[in-house]
Parts: sequence; structure tokens; C-alpha cells
Amino acid sequence: MSDIEIAQAATMKPINEIGAVLGIDPSNLEPYGHYKAKVSLKYLDSLPKRANSKLILVTAISPTPAGEGKTTTTVGLGDALRVIGKDAMICLREPSLGPVFGMKGGAAGGGYAQVVPMEDINLHFTGDFGAIALANNLLAALLDNHIHHGNVLNIDVRRVTWKRVVDMNDRALRDIVVSLGGVGNGFPREDGFDIVVASEIMAIFCLATTIEDLKTRIGRIVVAYTKDKKPVLASDLNAQGAMTVILKDAFQPNLVQTLENTPAFVHGGPFANIAHGCNSVVATTSAMKLADYVVTEAGFGADLGAEKFIDIKCRKSGLRPSACVLVATIRALKYHGGADLKTITEENLKALEAGIVNLEKHVSNIRDVYGMPVVVSINHFTSDTDAEVALLRKRVEGLGVRIVLATHWADGGKGATDLANVVVELCEEPMKVTFVYPDEAPLWDKVNAVAKRIYGAHEVTADSKVRTKIKELQESGYGHFPICVAKTQYSFSTDAALRGAPTGHSINIREVRLSAGAEFIVMVCGEIMTMPGLPKVPSSERIDYIDGKVVGLF
Repeated sequence: MSDIEIAQAATMKPINEIGAVLGIDPSNLEPYGHYKAKVSLKYLDSLPKRANSKLILVTAISPTPAGEGKTTTTVGLGDALRVIGKDAMICLREPSLGPVFGMKGGAAGGGYAQVVPMEDINLHFTGDFGAIALANNLLAALLDNHIHHGNVLNIDVRRVTWKRVVDMNDRALRDIVVSLGGVGNGFPREDGFDIVVASEIMAIFCLATTIEDLKTRIGRIVVAYTKDKKPVLASDLNAQGAMTVILKDAFQPNLVQTLENTPAFVHGGPFANIAHGCNSVVATTSAMKLADYVVTEAGFGADLGAEKFIDIKCRKSGLRPSACVLVATIRALKYHGGADLKTITEENLKALEAGIVNLEKHVSNIRDVYGMPVVVSINHFTSDTDAEVALLRKRVEGLGVRIVLATHWADGGKGATDLANVVVELCEEPMKVTFVYPDEAPLWDKVNAVAKRIYGAHEVTADSKVRTKIKELQESGYGHFPICVAKTQYSFSTDAALRGAPTGHSINIREVRLSAGAEFIVMVCGEIMTMPGLPKVPSSERIDYIDGKVVGLF
């Protein structure tokens, strides 16, 4: 059965029953149909903190076309913790429609480790992304409207930095010209679109702790610069109030369930290759008031998602994971070792040996840089041979790290009970999460620290324009912000074709963006785009609605 067929055959419980598992009265739920609901922020704010609640971070090796199963593991581990008698729930990001209709797929897990209703979650869900897009584009409209009606703020139309967004991969919108058609349509200028998940509104949405904090952060957004190069803020346009009104309902976490009826928050969705890649702080902190064990994930590999989870989300929120799960597959490791995608199901000890260096580098980063105890979870496939498993086990255990084979994709929670037991043990180990760089380090030193300590790079390069921008941001009082590196997820380098764990490479910064409301600096590296394009054969061509059912989704 396909993922969608498994999801459609699931026996879901009414959302009020899922809320009851967490002790949430129906009066504190705002249902969106029978199986999903918003949870009252007022109620969540009223809950006391649990002194011993454990946060578990699931991350992965550098992604490959062979697949790793990070979200599947997050779901399977949450189910498995409940199988072994623990009070657990999970926290995930919401999928973007761009990759759903493009090539990556959704973010609801797979096989018998999924969150449901899968179709809703992967499509419009509760409308959060629509609200974020509307808030973003309202600010863009107010900005152009101000310029049209006299430009009292003296905005330099050549220095407008705020872009419009749409939740779709559309390369034609990357660079456009707006306000054509005559005097009544405003002042023509160059503009462009980003995908919603790259919007600063999405980042703020996921990092804000309260509605008041959300509004304050929105007001601090820098949308343009004046002709004498002074920043123009969203608050200068009096935009923050109306934008908060658009976002107020979306800001409440979304409650759903897994196939095994484990409670799950699915809320917020910044990409990890172009943004910070974590679900909302509100969802995570609320979950830790509701359950003893909370399983969450960071986007893509541990060099991108986990680094930003630690250096941005944890730094800003005070959250600290108690354990980390590093997800890999043997076939993905063989791909990192040079095996062709067509042959990765064949035994290939040489390729596996070569590819394990990718996993080893991630283990080193997690344990020795981030300071977290880690277990390696291998999504087990029938094509994995005994010799391959033995080789991988020997190499991982040689690092002093435990390794577990998990079959949650095929067997649900019971297929990950060994992993759950190890995670519970790791959560009791003494540890102290450490950041890659201190707050007070200059911005240039911060990007060097990430590039050299996490990516294994030899140097960071940038042209004079980029260096000047970084210097200006440093001198303007933004130097204490963390950095958010936007680069390819497929390699430690900025070259997606470099597999394994390359060293001695250069990280080139081609653009710098200030996210003053989110409170980080985006360093755009290599050829990464904040508005992706569709592939030659997009996934949308396989999606249809036949006999009252969605087909071809996944």
C-alpha cells in the first residue's frame, strides 16, 4: 500500500478524544472538522511547566535521493515511547505546498509511521500558511502604497528589501517588475517573490513566544531604506497591528494524531536549507507542558537543521534537548560513498565504507560541538545485507555511539521500541547543550565558525559588496544576532554534487539578508534559491481526485 492508502485506511479518533489524552477539555479546542483542531493559547499559557519533561531532537545525515526517513522516525519514536508506557507526544513542521507539488514530497511521515489526516496536513491544513502569506503581502502592499501616496518616509525605491511570497515553487517570480501601467499604479521598481517558508513572517511566527512578542517582532522588520540609508520598519508603516490580527488564529498550535493515535502538534514550517527549519516555539514549549517526552525534528541534515535548532531556536527560547537521534539508511550511506542510485539496493561494502564518513561527521557535530548524547537509528530495509549491517554497526560502535535498527515504517511503534528504550536511557545522561559560537562573536566570525566547525570548510569567501553589508549590519547593532545559513542540503559544502564529508572546500556568501524581527542574519551561500522552481516532471502530475478520493499524493 502507498502512504496515502495507508493513511486513508486509518482509524482516527475524534480530536476531542486526542485532546483528552493530554488533559485538554473540549472547550479549549477549536475543531477544524473531526480530526484536527487549534488549541487555545490562553489555556496553554495557563499550564505550569513540567520540571522533568524531556525534549528529543531527531535529525539526519545529509539527505539523498535514496531517502533517510527523518519524519518517519520522529513519528515512529513518538508511537514507540507510548508503546513502552511513556507519556509522549510529537511536534512537527507543516509541509509547504511547493515541494508537495514539486519533488520533495510532504512532511507527514510514511508507511505505518504517519501523522493524520495526511491529506489535510499536506494540503491546506488549517490555513496557517495562507495567513502567513497574507500578512507578508499586506506589508508589501502597505509599503508600495506609502510610496505611491507621497512617500513621507523618504523611502529609496532602489533599496526596498521586502518581497512578496507565495506557497508554490515558481521560478518565473524570482525577479519581476511591479507597478507598471501608468501613474495610477505606483512607481515601477524591481521586485520578486520568495516561497512562504522563506518569509521572515514564517520565521517570526515560529520563534515568537506570545501574541505580544509576535506583534513586537513584526514591528521591527526592516522593509526598506531611506535615501540617506536609514532603515524603514514595519512599525513606521503602522503595519504590525493588522498583520497580527491576520495571524492571531494561525498562531495557535494545531493538534492532530498519528496512525496509532499519539497526540501531535504540527505547527509552522520554515525550510532548513533557506530558513531555520523548526516547528514553532509555542508548539514545542506547550507540548513540554502536556507530556513527559516530546519528540521533535529539525530540517534536513544535522549540519543545517540541527545547527539552526541549537544556535537559533534553543538560543532564543531556552529549550534544551535531552537526547538526539541521528537517522540514516544503509542505501543512503552507499549513495554518499559513490554508489549509483540504480544500484543502492545491491550489497556494496566498499561504497558503504566510503559513505559512512558522512554519518561520522554528523555524529561528531552532534556530540562534540552541540554537546548532545546521540543514538544512530537506521531505517532498516529488506535489501540491507547482514554484512552491511555488521560493517555499519562496527564503525558506529567504534565511535562510542549506540546504533539501533528500526522498522517503524513497516511495523509502526512496535518497530521502534528498541530505539525508544535507548532514547529514554540517553535522556538521563548528564549533558550540556553548547552553541557553535557565542552571542558576542562578530558576524563574520560566526559564519566562519559554522563553516569550519560544522561543514568542514577551509575558508569563507565573499565579494566586497557582501563584506560591506556584513560590516554595516555589525556596526548597526545587529552583531549579536545568530546567523542562518541558506545553502544546499545535499552536501556539507555548497556544491550539491559533493557527497560524503568533503573537507577543505570554500563557502561563498553571495547575499546577506537582515531578519530584524526574527532576530537573525541570513547568509545566502552557493546557488541556493529562496524561490525554488518546479522539476521537469513535477509531482503534481501524479495527483488527482478520483471517485471521491485523493490519489497519487504520496
